[in-house]
Amino acid sequence: MSRIGKRPVDLPAGVTATISGQTIEVKGPKATHNFTAADDVTLAVEDNAVTVTPRGKSKRALQQWGMSRTMIANMVTGVTVGFKKELEINGVGYRAQMQGNTLKLMLGLSHEVNFEVPAGVTVTCPKQTEIIVEGDNSQLVGQVAANIREWRKPEPYKGKGIKYKDEYIFRKEGKKK
Repeated sequence: MSRIGKRPVDLPAGVTATISGQTIEVKGPKATHNFTAADDVTLAVEDNAVTVTPRGKSKRALQQWGMSRTMIANMVTGVTVGFKKELEINGVGYRAQMQGNTLKLMLGLSHEVNFEVPAGVTVTCPKQTEIIVEGDNSQLVGQVAANIREWRKPEPYKGKGIKYKDEYIFRKEGKKK
């Protein structure tokens, strides 16, 4: 049984949800999002909350139950508050800056990395060693942050690279003489 799926998703003030078939549309002050649920679950809006119930006891129905509830909860959070990922750059000479819609990264490579920011996401650099990725779609914000981090993952000896702000880098001891 899904513990997550049992809980209804509360709709805060200013957020509306409409269901047509298996598709739910959530409108809020920041954006509008759609999600099409699998045929294994039933969606319902009652008492200013969205409930998800499985159709049957099959393994797939129970899997889709929790996942559908989480997707709807992420949509509600996205249209009200939004999502944010913060990245830190560590290393001598490593820095980042925004130029228009392009993030320019200097990461110790022989060339400068130009990262095109996709639509629906805003990237800002308050400092040369900080990158903030914001948007209203949880999956898109996380994917953009992961793509930026992919250019230079943190290494375990000196900790150089791009890491999430709350990430802990397990440090290794270097060679001994």
